[in-house]
Amino acid sequence: MRRLVMALLDGDQAEAVGVALALRAAGIDNGRIIADGIEAAMGHLNAKCTLQQFNLLEIMLCGRAVTAVMKALFPAEAPLAPTQGTVVLAALEGDVHDLGKNIVRMILTVEGYRVVDCGKDCLLDHVIETVGREDAIMVGISGLISTVVPQVRRVRGMLDTAGLSAVQVMTGGAALKQVSAASLNVDFVAQTAFDGLHYLRAAAPGVGR
Repeated sequence: MRRLVMALLDGDQAEAVGVALALRAAGIDNGRIIADGIEAAMGHLNAKCTLQQFNLLEIMLCGRAVTAVMKALFPAEAPLAPTQGTVVLAALEGDVHDLGKNIVRMILTVEGYRVVDCGKDCLLDHVIETVGREDAIMVGISGLISTVVPQVRRVRGMLDTAGLSAVQVMTGGAALKQVSAASLNVDFVAQTAFDGLHYLRAAAPGVGR
């Protein structure tokens, strides 16, 4: 697993994919590869960002390597389960980091959810509009920077005003997972990429829209 982390941090796509597939061939499941490999590497990168010891090229190369590994673990041709409902994902205005969100998108898609990705640096009004238009069962907000916290706290109220009170609100990412669900006024704060999937299954079992 350490080899995988180092390959990701070095931005070595070929090495990272090879190690990840070798781990899976050895019987290690995707969840552990993501948690102990990909998320560990992202944690190291986030720590460097916090200390301002990073450069844009380093982030870009690591992001490409992570994406390559995720595509190898969850190939596009993998059969999907019957649809389990629609989830809207977004990184809010001011946050241009979307690597974690993209990982969640891949996991949910492979597990049979229809995912509408609003992208990064997204206006909150657009997110709420998308949730209503797409008849979503959940909205997931990813946040790497703490400046998005005030926006996240507005999500529930805006959903209620729009007549979307039944929609679940989930958050995740380096900044948001440091804050409680009650403080953010959301239903769930995911600590790992798979937390959101587990919560969604429990919160809306058998839903198909």
